[in-house]
Amino acid sequence: MGLVDSVENFFDVQEHGSSFRTEILAGLTTFLTMSYIVVVNPSILAGIPDAKPGIILAGFSPAEVRSMLAVVTILAAATATFVMAFYANRPFAQAPGLGLNAFFAFTVIGALGVPWQTALAAVVVEGLIFILLTAIGAREYVIRLFPEPVKFAVGTGIGLFLAIIGLQAMGVVVDDTATLVTLGSIASDPVAIVSVVGLFFTFALYARNVPGSIIIGIVATTVLGWAVTTFGPIAPDAGLVAGSRAVQYDITPLAGGFVAGFSQVEAFTFSLIVFTFFFVDFFDTAGTLVGVGQAGGFLDEDGNLPDIDKPLMADAVGTTVGGMLGTSTVTTYIESASGVEEGGRTGLTALTVAVLFVLSLAIVPLAAAIPLYASHIALVVIGVVMLRNVVDINWNDFTQAVPAGMTILVMPFAYSIAYGIAAGIVSYPLIKLAAGRREDLRLGHWVLAGAFVVYFVVRTGGVLTDQV
Repeated sequence: MGLVDSVENFFDVQEHGSSFRTEILAGLTTFLTMSYIVVVNPSILAGIPDAKPGIILAGFSPAEVRSMLAVVTILAAATATFVMAFYANRPFAQAPGLGLNAFFAFTVIGALGVPWQTALAAVVVEGLIFILLTAIGAREYVIRLFPEPVKFAVGTGIGLFLAIIGLQAMGVVVDDTATLVTLGSIASDPVAIVSVVGLFFTFALYARNVPGSIIIGIVATTVLGWAVTTFGPIAPDAGLVAGSRAVQYDITPLAGGFVAGFSQVEAFTFSLIVFTFFFVDFFDTAGTLVGVGQAGGFLDEDGNLPDIDKPLMADAVGTTVGGMLGTSTVTTYIESASGVEEGGRTGLTALTVAVLFVLSLAIVPLAAAIPLYASHIALVVIGVVMLRNVVDINWNDFTQAVPAGMTILVMPFAYSIAYGIAAGIVSYPLIKLAAGRREDLRLGHWVLAGAFVVYFVVRTGGVLTDQV
């Protein structure tokens, strides 16, 4: 038996209707679509003295801190995704979560004035709580309490969320003070022009069922951007070509910093920070697992992901290790949908992603070789594909349509998977009660709804900032 056969047997590749080549290709696709986090996470977490809140290390420049954080990001992502591959045997990839890193830097360190070491301590505590709840099956039980319309709406909501992230990175959608969002200057912005060409080229490949269409589209778009910059009329500072930076591999100033953070804990503020990390990470991960699971056909007839405790444990371990190393909460990535759409069905896809993260340690300065606008084309393509999940919702039943619709609408508009899930969960028991259908409700539905009401008060009512 050869190496390929042994690997296929270990991950039960053929039993899942996949192949070694498909799994590797899916892993490559997922890695390309989420590799931006190696650059984006450090840029968010690293602080600049008197200019930007975040992690600031005495004796090191912001560029050096960003370099350290890039290494930490890679290590945390690889560790969590290795656990996902070997323990859960699922094609889901993990890395420090967007949104959670912004909360870490701008709210916890910036608005609250909490030392970065204490912020990391909160991440570690959150991870340990996750491990405990997962070990006793409590997280799986809570997720199984998700109302059915919310479960089926998550995939479509994530699709819209992916699409708006991608269109924003491509310069197709921009912010506007009057309308919040508007169409970008597509005809005059080189990034937008190249992105649109690459997007429709990728759509064409996908429509023709070309194997690896998303990877081909990403690479072709990158090459086009490089070509028009190098040989064409586009200036180098137009943003079509990704840059590089120096490397600082020594992460000892960051790793273990959470230990000192426990000596600077103010109980009430610390508990609120852990509470917020907990809710966002818990339901971002839950929503991603259910949504991507739906896209891959992993859900059972009740809309549940079988053995969900295993990928949840991978998330919990990743969060704990990430906090110990020096980064914000690790979570399952919605970009995993790109690999699933390419045919990834087992942990071999996740293993491929993890290995690629490890290999990227050797080229940290070149980790952003694929520009954001090129990699984010995949998000728009997958976002469009995931819209088809909306057909699973019973729109003729208003008590199903309201929570499903709220879930789908709030996710992209609030720029948060957790907020979308929260809106659906809170509206579900209310609309069922109003319709006189109490028999459809369980105590758990009210408990979840009540918990999210508390979360909204804490997160948007100024409770955190009032404690400064």
